[in-house]
Amino acid sequence: MNAPFQSSEADMPGSARRDEKTIARALFRSMGVDGVVARTQDYETAVERLAALISRERDADAEVLRFPPVMSRKQLEKSGYLKSFPNLLGCVCALHGSEAEINGAVATFEKGGDWTASLTSADLVLSPAACYPVYPIAAERGLVPALGYVFDIAADVFRHEPSTDIDRFQSFRMREFVRIGTAEQVSAFREVWMTKAQEMARRLMLPFAVEQASDPFFGRVGQMMAVAQIQAALKFELLIPVRSAEMPTACMSFNYHKEHFGLAWDMRLASGEPAHSGCVAFGMDRLAVALFAVHGIDFRRWPGAVRQVLNM
Repeated sequence: MNAPFQSSEADMPGSARRDEKTIARALFRSMGVDGVVARTQDYETAVERLAALISRERDADAEVLRFPPVMSRKQLEKSGYLKSFPNLLGCVCALHGSEAEINGAVATFEKGGDWTASLTSADLVLSPAACYPVYPIAAERGLVPALGYVFDIAADVFRHEPSTDIDRFQSFRMREFVRIGTAEQVSAFREVWMTKAQEMARRLMLPFAVEQASDPFFGRVGQMMAVAQIQAALKFELLIPVRSAEMPTACMSFNYHKEHFGLAWDMRLASGEPAHSGCVAFGMDRLAVALFAVHGIDFRRWPGAVRQVLNM
């Protein structure tokens, strides 16, 4: 489904489009670490209105769940994340042991030493995607019903990829609609949402293209996994030229997991076959940055049609 961007770049109010420093100064405040920022009121207003727009589009029978930014380390391990993206994972560590041992770590810090050498991992990791906690929840319910499940989920997530680019954070918001059921149900769900998401981008007057993609699998084996993913057309992305048309930003993705999570969590259909799953994911921060990059840093001057869609 490769296609050129479906709005003319010349039609965009372009002065803000590539001036990343201007956008960053207007919307964010540095927190001393690349890819981790404080966000201004105007920016948060845009994110909130985008979230409300997405909520209006969700399936009427969707079950709404909101997850914290951390999840069970054992659950993430069981889902297979370490086999695919170990380089992106952030673990929660803490000082364990007796009072004397913990005080010893503090004393090391006070002497100018490396107190972090005393840290050991907790039973938590930072969630790398919003959907991972939903599969064990669904699996605990027993057989997947004939109509399957639709979940509306969201979380603050983390991926260890420091960057100064305005479209790539280490800590960011992700919204997802997850479908669990038969292969036919999941495929149909993804097709519907690929159409709805493009219409949403048009209503927001964002230039975009939808293309096949692969996840950033790690290492040499990961390269083969990425090729297989593309060959099976398991992932598509909606790309918006936030920084440039040559390197557009993936702001939404449409993913078919096949029976991966069904097998990992023993989620079964009434037939006994493993359930299939898929999701549509919205990068809330990337979408918000795209709006400011395309329409300008003052949302009060955005096109009236865009402000109307977002109730701004």
